[in-house]
Amino acid sequence: MGKTNWKELFPTRTSVFIFIAYMSLFVAQGIFVTASQEKNNSYKYDTVTLVLLTEALKLIVSCILYCRENTAQSLVTNVIKGSNVLMLYLVPAALYCLYNNLAFHNLSVFDPTTYYLLLQFRVVITGILFQIIFKKYLTSRQWISLILLTLGCMIKQINFGDQEAISNASANDKDEAIITKNTVGFDLSINAVFILIQTICSCLAGVYNEYLLKNNGQDINIYIQNVFMYLDSILCNGLILLVQGNILSAFTIENLAEIFRPHVFIIMINSCAVGIITSFFLKYLNSILKTFASALELLFTAVLCRMFFSIPIYINTVLSIAIVSISVYLYSQSPVVNLPKSDASSKRDFEDRRALLTEEDEDDILQMHEVIIKKS
Repeated sequence: MGKTNWKELFPTRTSVFIFIAYMSLFVAQGIFVTASQEKNNSYKYDTVTLVLLTEALKLIVSCILYCRENTAQSLVTNVIKGSNVLMLYLVPAALYCLYNNLAFHNLSVFDPTTYYLLLQFRVVITGILFQIIFKKYLTSRQWISLILLTLGCMIKQINFGDQEAISNASANDKDEAIITKNTVGFDLSINAVFILIQTICSCLAGVYNEYLLKNNGQDINIYIQNVFMYLDSILCNGLILLVQGNILSAFTIENLAEIFRPHVFIIMINSCAVGIITSFFLKYLNSILKTFASALELLFTAVLCRMFFSIPIYINTVLSIAIVSISVYLYSQSPVVNLPKSDASSKRDFEDRRALLTEEDEDDILQMHEVIIKKS
């Protein structure tokens, strides 16, 4: 087996920083949301309002970052000029809106480790979408790593017998039995459907957003593209509040007071950072590597949940994380590289020009190179 191709995985130091920051922020998000829950795993604040305010915060931050090097007038001009791309962003915005709101429900049903494990079923779907949209066909090794990752996630729902003692103890304690989350896996229930919907939203939104960043919007400033995304997201969350009939109660003093409590407000700050770093991740890396970044979060999430919430780590959790780690190593041997169109075109142009060179041309170039070295 060949060496890990780190240069293809992480072309620059910036890409390494983006990868680590992305993982850290997502691990923190699951921890913060779980910490904000009541003893019965419910929320005292309106989660849709929190998501809407988070999108508004992301919009403000994106505008500020853009205006550091540009004028506010150019911001407005570019938004109006790119109105057609703004409309295209309605699709991923709606998907992310549904994804973000389902996250609160699913984290109230499953512990963070199980939640992130179940979300890994998106890998195969993402791989298929990646092939269809970008025409980047995965190799057999890449498919093996994707399937292995999925199998590793499925093992999480297998009971190896070490859960029995804790399950029986919880059953004897009626109150504890009510608030205990599912730390094994999911069964065929409405919660399984919600996880499936969230998974599909994640796949479609991630790949479609990458498509916009690298194709239709490749010449548009990344902060302007973020403005498009967050404007559409605010609209989508506002529509959810309207359909729920909570558009007025969402902004009451009581609800806002709960949202701006420190342990809840930090969810907004962290989610804002997640949104910004995700756009850079999809711009300079790709959605397949994004999926594996999510898989690596499992190890850190399991350890932190054990530390902060005393959530046990069962044998199935250890095996799942081990298999997922192996699949990540396999993938690192031949990662998918998906450059923006401009970069890819430049690379193809260089290769085409090089192909036109004759052997004599190459010899002349080598001789000139040797002369220059001797003179220097």
